[in-house]
Amino acid sequence: MLYIFDMGNVIIDIDFKRVLGVWSHLSGTPLATLTERFKMGEVFQKHERGEISDEQFAADLCNEMGIALSFEQFSAGWHAVFVGLRPEVITLFQKLHEEGHRVVVLSNTNRLHLDFWPQHYPEIEANTDAMYLSQNLGMRKPEPEIFQHVLEKEGFTASQAVFFDDVAENIEAARAAGIEAVWVEDNQTVPKYFS
Repeated sequence: MLYIFDMGNVIIDIDFKRVLGVWSHLSGTPLATLTERFKMGEVFQKHERGEISDEQFAADLCNEMGIALSFEQFSAGWHAVFVGLRPEVITLFQKLHEEGHRVVVLSNTNRLHLDFWPQHYPEIEANTDAMYLSQNLGMRKPEPEIFQHVLEKEGFTASQAVFFDDVAENIEAARAAGIEAVWVEDNQTVPKYFS
């Protein structure tokens, strides 16, 4: 079988409130104001497809939120999203490998985060067979092409794959592609699926 895992809130706990907390502190803008203004809109999506640089992304997002931050300050906040690894998922990856399955990551991510998590969470790459990252592929979930790309590259049919993600929209897209999809609602979902 091919097991496809999203990264955020599936393998690593993430929390965007932490990002906004750092930006609020550094810019002197109330957290409530930033929470209201922060959108995962077009700028966000372009960055995840690798269509704009990190610097452009930072400038555009700061502009959208009406705050002034240096690129270093922006980055410090952006990296605060990561809370910690879910070690039970890594243990599962090792078990799946022992059973002869393929384990891959399919994540909407960006260059800025790619400078961060491989250093802090090397266990992810060490325990997966391949990493499919949106900014390298020029497409992102829930676009149907990204699921087809992974299946083709891996040499599996949709019926031989299981996909885990915390975003309902991505789950629907995977199911539309014929892939069994599991909506990860908390840190118990993945272990429960395999128990």
